[in-house]
Amino acid sequence: MKNFNKLGLFKSKGRFFKESNNKFRTPFQRDRDRIIHSASFRRLKHKTQVFVNTEGDHYRTRITHSIEVAQLARTVARYLKINEELAETLSLAHDLGHTPFGHAGEDALNESMNLFGGFDHNLQTLRIIMFLENKYLNFKGLNLTIETIDGLLKHNGPIFDKEKIDKLIGLKNLKNKINFEYFPSLESQIASISDDIAYNNHDIQDGIAAKLFKLNDLLEINFFKNIYKSYNKKTRKKNNDILIYQIIRDSINLMVKDLIINTLKNIKKNNVKKLKDVCTVGKNLVSLSEKFNEIIDEIRSFLRINMYNNANVLRKNEIGKKIIKKLFDIINKNPRKFLNKDQLKFDKHRAVADFISGMTDRYAINLYNKIK
Repeated sequence: MKNFNKLGLFKSKGRFFKESNNKFRTPFQRDRDRIIHSASFRRLKHKTQVFVNTEGDHYRTRITHSIEVAQLARTVARYLKINEELAETLSLAHDLGHTPFGHAGEDALNESMNLFGGFDHNLQTLRIIMFLENKYLNFKGLNLTIETIDGLLKHNGPIFDKEKIDKLIGLKNLKNKINFEYFPSLESQIASISDDIAYNNHDIQDGIAAKLFKLNDLLEINFFKNIYKSYNKKTRKKNNDILIYQIIRDSINLMVKDLIINTLKNIKKNNVKKLKDVCTVGKNLVSLSEKFNEIIDEIRSFLRINMYNNANVLRKNEIGKKIIKKLFDIINKNPRKFLNKDQLKFDKHRAVADFISGMTDRYAINLYNKIK
């Protein structure tokens, strides 16, 4: 691994639209900066992670989640001596395509778009950075590096069915620069698994804050019970809020440590010596150990039962779905009232989906109340 930085890891293959280099910033710094300065990134501040954020200032939103993912990704990338800036950029951008009201909103918009190509938040992220963010005179989108585009496309791994990509992005727009069947870069793999580590741990914190479950319920999971037991009795008598913060910090630390150790083992075991080896080895190299994968599965099961399937959360989800479907129906019937000619030039239904998916929770609620 220590030789990766001598193999062109920090050089870019370029952008779809040629630009001169910047002597003060690397191409990947510029990508990160373009994401941070985008309107879509700012709107993540008012997009739900699990809860409708109008109900509490301390629950996580998509923007706080993305920043937390980026922090984890940079830690791992720095230790592995690979491209921190690319890992950070992919982490900050990975949720740009999310709808209002979390996954419930995505499900509702996908159902509304069922006859018109469907909706996928990962591909919507690509639509945003390639077409919808318009701030430059010479091209549409943010014109990010090929490495960033590739990493976002392959957030969930190699792509073998390109039909959906062709419908939502257009293969011709990717200019034969992406090898879909190659495995994603190490930085993309890091961003993806940092996403898992962040939301599994932080959803626990939010769930306890929302009184959906208690610390004692969490200690039914042996992993957390063992962390709790590692503190002395005097410490365990302290304020529960502080204890929860400490438990989550220790949990994340243990997971990141396991991820680094296991990834180094995978790289050595698979004799990865060149950048191309990462893409052609036929498996993800950045992964937790079997033991920690089982822990993650147990945490997901706990959250599904105690949080995601909680009656109050499900009720809020249904409200969110109702708002999205109603907005789609009304806007779809009279799109010119809400969208301009340029937005409607190519595909009316996709333009409506772009508009709705870009809304914040608050904007969607206010518009729904205004036009219902």
